[in-house]
Amino acid sequence: MELALRAGLTQLGCSVLEPLLAADTGHRGQHVDCGAGHRAQFVSYRARTIDTVLGTVTFRRAWYQCAGCGHGLAPRDAELGVAGQRMSPGLRKMTARAGVAVPFAAGAGLVGELAGITLTGRRLGRSAEADGTAAAAMIEERAAAIAARKLVPLPPAELADKLYIAIDGTGVPVVAAETEGRDGKGEDGKARTREVKLACVFTQTAVDEDGYPVRDPRSSSYLATFAPAAGFGVLMAAEARLRGAEHTRQLAVLGDGAPWIWNLATRHFPEATQIVDLYHAREHLHDLGKLLAFMLGGHHSDWLAERLGELDAGDIPAITAAARTFPLTGIKARDLTTALGYFETNAHRMRYAHFRSLGMFVGSGAVEAGCKAVIGQRLKLSGMHWSCNGATGILTLRCQQASDRWEEIWQQPHNQTPHADLARQAS
Repeated sequence: MELALRAGLTQLGCSVLEPLLAADTGHRGQHVDCGAGHRAQFVSYRARTIDTVLGTVTFRRAWYQCAGCGHGLAPRDAELGVAGQRMSPGLRKMTARAGVAVPFAAGAGLVGELAGITLTGRRLGRSAEADGTAAAAMIEERAAAIAARKLVPLPPAELADKLYIAIDGTGVPVVAAETEGRDGKGEDGKARTREVKLACVFTQTAVDEDGYPVRDPRSSSYLATFAPAAGFGVLMAAEARLRGAEHTRQLAVLGDGAPWIWNLATRHFPEATQIVDLYHAREHLHDLGKLLAFMLGGHHSDWLAERLGELDAGDIPAITAAARTFPLTGIKARDLTTALGYFETNAHRMRYAHFRSLGMFVGSGAVEAGCKAVIGQRLKLSGMHWSCNGATGILTLRCQQASDRWEEIWQQPHNQTPHADLARQAS
């Protein structure tokens, strides 16, 4: 009975929606701009059929043809957000929500069961990826404008005491064409994944009763891209500036010690405090202990415990001095130099006792959790192989969702699909 009533109500909704859409015929005079610098001429009124959250509707609207560039357009389609689309913005928003949550076939099943709309997984996926890709293009355009100082973000209404930029990367499985000519870690030396770089920007105002920093609730925003480090840096810096990086009292960059992270931090925010994730530093220290285990013998555990204490205190010179007391030669000596280079290069980023005395975070757990929750739980499931464009679309939608910015994508009904995609979709 419930499902039957719902079906009847949606049919009734369609009967109401069609005349509402047809009330404005979209006639904007005998000529309109075609979008390419020419004037398109009114030809006739033509029918258009689209799928909506209420079902399929048909309406007539004015059609214009451009003699200069040969293509036609309907101004009413653009106003309704359905230019080059077969779904209404409302239905696309619904399919995108399902597509970022579960695999596309399962998402189509959810839309069918919960909303009574029949879609194939392929259609749902194409729609979600296209809207996400368009949102990514808008984010890139805004970032470029901020980088060029053509757009200067206003500071947030409420500035937090500390703003953190946590950066990490993770591999996403892709189709073979996306790894052509790339070296990988597999036994055959071929790449199976492409790295996605992720930034998590969050704020901190207080510490808990034990003096440990507490991330402000709902303060995390995420940004992910396949772009090389330079392109990621522009996006990351724009996101940080939107969050008030140039106005906050304390700005910090958290990372695992990879040089590209610090290069970007120095380039975009030279004033920021740089902090190597403590847990990555401990892993390197454990590796150092394994390297010297044959020299330490039964004293290995005590030696390592003492070095871990020095690391927590930020006493990197003590760690390197203790390790260099062993008379190593050859390969072992080179391995030791490489291992200690990590600590010596990052010594100023490992002043953990000092950072903690200031009530600051010394771990990049927020972005590592983002790699798992935002990226891994949707794009790294068994059997998945993505194109970079498709993965970018879903990544962007998931980042917007995790950043509590989902509605921003849909505020302008005709901004989801780039013009370059219209001809392909129409065909």
